[in-house]
Amino acid sequence: MDLGFHLPIFDIDGGPAAIAGELARVGTAAEASGATWLSFMDHYFQIAPTGLPPEAHMLEGYTTLGYLAAHTSTIELGLLVTGVTYRHPGLLAKIVSTLDVLSGGRAALGVGAAWFEREHHGLGVAFPPLAERFERLEEALRICAQMWDVTDNGPFDGKHYQLAETLCSPQPLHRPTVLIGGGGERKTLRLVARYGDACNLFATSPDAVAHKLDVLRRHCDDAGRDYDDIRTTVVATTPRPTPETRDEFVRAMADYAKLGVHTVMVTPLGGAPAAWIDGMAPAVPQLAELG
Repeated sequence: MDLGFHLPIFDIDGGPAAIAGELARVGTAAEASGATWLSFMDHYFQIAPTGLPPEAHMLEGYTTLGYLAAHTSTIELGLLVTGVTYRHPGLLAKIVSTLDVLSGGRAALGVGAAWFEREHHGLGVAFPPLAERFERLEEALRICAQMWDVTDNGPFDGKHYQLAETLCSPQPLHRPTVLIGGGGERKTLRLVARYGDACNLFATSPDAVAHKLDVLRRHCDDAGRDYDDIRTTVVATTPRPTPETRDEFVRAMADYAKLGVHTVMVTPLGGAPAAWIDGMAPAVPQLAELG
């Protein structure tokens, strides 16, 4: 099992002027730990589950990843996850392609249906009903796949998006991993089976994750997809691990490793995330021993 780091908070000790330096140290610490994944949220405003108000600091996700690309060399970079409503899919594919080229082939596309209504209304971004957001998500996945297909620069004519050309030059150095976030059994996991390279679930309990993975397996059977081709990832939240509870966290992850979970992502919540990552680093070889 691999370890990934996911940073949801930008209220850094020292204030806004300290953010850039701390994020550079985060990249160094994450790679030094042996972790395989580094991500940020994709939001305009801070979200309530962090315990902070909407007015707390929030950076634009892909700009932040571009900065981290210059301060790292090996770790995979992505957002957990891009809301499909935030960017036109053609532009999104171009942004992720650019990140991949400039990072040396380390970009991932984490994507979902979006949910935070306040930030949409706040910045004047359309927030369609849930059913339409899922329709848009499926079209976005198809558009990205077409833009990353060098044999097809033709049009895309969907219900919600129409592109006269799907030209994307330069192409990504390596086709970005498509990680679809969420555990919705009827729509989200079906999209994972059809279009995803990875899924992301909340590690609420081994039994709950086992159920979600069984549903995903059935969707894969329906789609004629090999379930084993999909990388399974979870975010550890129940309880949220800390450097002080690191050994307990590793023991708890053994049950998830038995389910075939490939990567567990953990989230520093304080104002000094690089030091927090240093404190979690010994978990990397311990998790690797779980299989």
